[in-house]
Amino acid sequence: MGSVGIELSLTNGIEYCKDYPSLKLLPANDQIKELQTILRDRNTTRSDFKFYADRLIRLVIEESLNQLPFTECNVITPTSATYNGLKYKSGNCGVSIVRSGESMEQGLRDCCRSIRIGKILVESDADTHEARVVYARFPDDISRRHVLLMYPIMSTGNTVSKAVNVLKEHGVKQECIILSNLFCTPQAVQTILDSYPKMKILTSEVHPVAPNHFGQKYFGTD
Repeated sequence: MGSVGIELSLTNGIEYCKDYPSLKLLPANDQIKELQTILRDRNTTRSDFKFYADRLIRLVIEESLNQLPFTECNVITPTSATYNGLKYKSGNCGVSIVRSGESMEQGLRDCCRSIRIGKILVESDADTHEARVVYARFPDDISRRHVLLMYPIMSTGNTVSKAVNVLKEHGVKQECIILSNLFCTPQAVQTILDSYPKMKILTSEVHPVAPNHFGQKYFGTD
């Protein structure tokens, strides 16, 4: 069930890693495998790619939201009965890592109509190739929020690591950060969770080869 040193086990429909308990994968099924296959196929047209990418994004976002804290609440039904239910604790937001992370923003808005979304732009230095943050915009009270950090493809973990550092500089606790991701490599998992063991990664697949063409294909710049 795992890939290249990432050994996974299944609990309540979600795959977990013994060495990295903060890593969670979508339940493995044929539908998700088909979506992953279409997105990796070089013959997939751009319109099909975007359609099926949006489907997989929605599944990842839905499960990422399930990792947020809930609190009990009671509501009165139209028949005047009391229903014991749940609601999100206040203080959630999304942050996309520009540009590919912006592909996941609509999926989050489709699930959470009024959620606030910030942005981080990380670029590689032309000479040193070192990742550096050049722009960040967040809600003023982000330090009191749980953050869904959106970045679909994680190959090395360097870009996400820079983004997490910026969130921490703004007072966000690492246990309040959930990375919503489509594809990541074992190296990236190790890089992020060795440095930030309390943050969570929710992804659809851990595989040694990441589809790094995702952003260009999704936005039609390939």
